[in-house]
Amino acid sequence: MELKKDSPAVTIDMLLIVHSEKRRAAQGAHPERQAADPGAPRQRPGGFQGVANGIRKWQKREADDHHGHRAEKQQLQQTQVIASYDSQGTQLTVEVHSRDATPQLLKKFTLANRLQGDKNGNTRPRQPGGKDAHAYPWDRSSLKSMSLDVRQFERLDTYASQVAVKSGLDELVGELVQEAQSDLERVRAVWIWICHHIEYDVLAAQEKDRQAFKPTDILRTQKTNCDGYAGLFEKMCRIAGVQCLTVPGYSKGFGYQTGQSFSGEFDHAWNAVYLEGRWHLVDSTWGSGLVDKTTSKFTFLYNEFYFLTHPALFIEDHFPDNKNWQLLKPAQSLQQFENSMYHKSEFYNKGMLSAHPDTPMIRTVNGKATVTLESCAPTLFMFMLNGKQEHGLLSLRENGMKLEVYPPTTGTHQLQIFAKGGSEIYSAVLEYTLKCNYVDFGAQLPSELHQPVGPSWFSEQMGIVKPSHSHPIIHTTDGRCAVSFGVDEGVSVLASLHGDEGPITEETQRRYIFQVHREKRTELKVQLPRAGKFALKIFVKKRQEPGNYIFVFNYLVCCTNTKVNWPMFPESFGNWGPDNELLEPLSGVLPANRNVEFKLKLHGIAKALVKGQDTWPLTLNPEGVWEGSCSTAGCQEVYVMVLENANHNFYSYILKYQVNAQ
Repeated sequence: MELKKDSPAVTIDMLLIVHSEKRRAAQGAHPERQAADPGAPRQRPGGFQGVANGIRKWQKREADDHHGHRAEKQQLQQTQVIASYDSQGTQLTVEVHSRDATPQLLKKFTLANRLQGDKNGNTRPRQPGGKDAHAYPWDRSSLKSMSLDVRQFERLDTYASQVAVKSGLDELVGELVQEAQSDLERVRAVWIWICHHIEYDVLAAQEKDRQAFKPTDILRTQKTNCDGYAGLFEKMCRIAGVQCLTVPGYSKGFGYQTGQSFSGEFDHAWNAVYLEGRWHLVDSTWGSGLVDKTTSKFTFLYNEFYFLTHPALFIEDHFPDNKNWQLLKPAQSLQQFENSMYHKSEFYNKGMLSAHPDTPMIRTVNGKATVTLESCAPTLFMFMLNGKQEHGLLSLRENGMKLEVYPPTTGTHQLQIFAKGGSEIYSAVLEYTLKCNYVDFGAQLPSELHQPVGPSWFSEQMGIVKPSHSHPIIHTTDGRCAVSFGVDEGVSVLASLHGDEGPITEETQRRYIFQVHREKRTELKVQLPRAGKFALKIFVKKRQEPGNYIFVFNYLVCCTNTKVNWPMFPESFGNWGPDNELLEPLSGVLPANRNVEFKLKLHGIAKALVKGQDTWPLTLNPEGVWEGSCSTAGCQEVYVMVLENANHNFYSYILKYQVNAQ
């Protein structure tokens, strides 16, 4: 081949780069467009008008942006590329440029070497195949699609998150990958930077005709929507020399309703990235934060879950246009995707393993629905039925929980389950739709019954051990019961009784419980004011630490005997010692004009007396019990008083009784 005579003048030091390759087939398929749209996408009503339109516009602009830098344009004007084909379809390309210019073909060859998909140097990314597929359902082995410990990225994550935004992608990626030693680390650096710097543009996402986001616009505004996130991630990975594709599809994201169907245009986009010989899935949109349903405002909240997510977990909220990009064997159908249980990312972040039932909609049986969760470690849970923490019994297990829900009305209800995990914040992990066609009014629970019910690993952790009642529900026929448990050294216990009806008020909640300490065990004597269901709440506090008592758990105390009408216990004062024990009278209300016997076990006192209209001393018998009697005639209140030091004359009040009116 000869150079044309009218070729531009150049210096004597010219560089010729000769490139021979097989000419592409007559249809002239665009490598990048094929790569971003693997396989023939299923056409749906409405076509690609949302995310898909954005992706296609992105690809068109990406081609323009590739040579969009002013310096490169000037250099291209100084370069001439001449190509010809022989009869066998072989292309010969010659580039002529000045000595101080960087060869354009050399740039392309360098990038191609980094992006090559096979031994033949084909730059088109390999389509997903059998070696990329993971087994379905999830085998519980890992949350990731490759074996890694995210702690290995701590230094890189810190570095990448602190890299300042640049005006151009090449400069930005160049600085990001300075600390990366592998393709995995290059992808990680890009992922971390996007998740910590790019904000989800809620307003743009709501536009019917989505506009493509140019990389320069995203860097300038630091805002985009899902196809912008995916396009930016793909572009940055390619600059870093890592194969990456954008995948459109359906998602169970913002605005998703349990059990909804999907049709028409796709609503989301994410990425597939090629690492260590396999394809892996990432979603930088959902990795960066979340949108508040109430305010529709975006909040940065990094979510590690969507980085190299295990495909068997990714499919729970991502359904790609092409089933090959599920990276699953067997692949799931759209109907399976719609009907499958949606475990939020926090379900796995908080260490959950499984839930039963594993369907998004459950029906009550005889007015009750039961849900169980299995976790890999002891975890605190709570639930909300229609936005309230009511109408359920949640008991903790060593590795999970059990919840029994009793909807108060027939119809459809929303049940949300939250887990605390290793943080101080409860996060939503599950959501069910409850269908109830029968209400068991006999199963209604007190509104003050909080979670959890019954002792567990948590109460043991808080210093309450070896309880007399391990079951959360206590039944009593006469309206009285006694609960005891061991208490760790230095721990104080407080208890209160709560019901929905009757005379119980905040002032008297503790007066239906009398606390007795024997050595290292505490006993709670309970008397119910009437028949019904009551929450017996248990609180603890370390004596040496400031602050309030902490709720630990409660029992559900049930009594169907309508004749029950127990009075309150006597009121106790601060000088009532933790090891004291009241034997009689237990009722806090005494009959008028009667002689009443008193028996108490009191420790560390010199004298004891009962004071009504007059004063009656108590004597210490050989069994260590202070005993005596008192007349209630002519008085409304009766006090038990003690003298702690025989050398003093000051008596302290320890108990107070009311006297019935005549």
